[in-house]
Amino acid sequence: MVTNDLIGKNPLGAFKVDSKGNEVAQRMGLVMARAGVGKTAILVQIALDNMLRGQQVLHVSIDQNIEKTKTWYDDILRDISSASEPESYASLQYEVMRNRMIMTFNESTFSRPKLEERLNDLIYQDIFRPSCIVIDGFDFANADRQTIEDMQELQKEANLNIWFSAVSPRSGQEEMSKEGIPAPCNEIADLFDTVILLQAESNGQSKIFLNIVKDETGCVEPGKSLRLDPTSLLVWGSTF
Repeated sequence: MVTNDLIGKNPLGAFKVDSKGNEVAQRMGLVMARAGVGKTAILVQIALDNMLRGQQVLHVSIDQNIEKTKTWYDDILRDISSASEPESYASLQYEVMRNRMIMTFNESTFSRPKLEERLNDLIYQDIFRPSCIVIDGFDFANADRQTIEDMQELQKEANLNIWFSAVSPRSGQEEMSKEGIPAPCNEIADLFDTVILLQAESNGQSKIFLNIVKDETGCVEPGKSLRLDPTSLLVWGSTF
């Protein structure tokens, strides 16, 4: 019951089905923001939505240790279930651990072949078969188009949802694609089905908005927006 309640309150669950109610099994997704604005928090909330639905998620952390990544999940799960009984939190924690695999890479060693090799080891040994991969810390500024095309090919061949995070430059310094996607991803925008842009504003109080810049899967209309809690970086309880 608690699990269903949490699933229902996560607006990012809107990316699971299109406007006709069909499940979207494949996606190249991107979450962009300036450093420190909440990219990892959104990736974790996307991952948690999948995990609470009983689907397995591979979280790839580049240049970040496993313990720090686990802390993101523990903190966000604790925040979204704060009104639940301790027994319910323990049950949710077990569900998350059962459906999550964290994999770390150094920036210099991450590539499609390396990821695919480790992923296939898990699948062939029937250890873990994710339907979603989140990749946090990928360096788009120093990646060429072929590298992203290789990841897109993997996503299609393995029938996956893959979500990346990317750091955008400060406002006013960026080059934009026609959809409004900033550098360093403006010239590879066509490789992504969905792009989320987090933007911070300061008018007496801190405000962070989650803006849907692009979605070609038919799940959420581009232009839709959510407001994040500036302290917890949660979108739980909001609606598009």
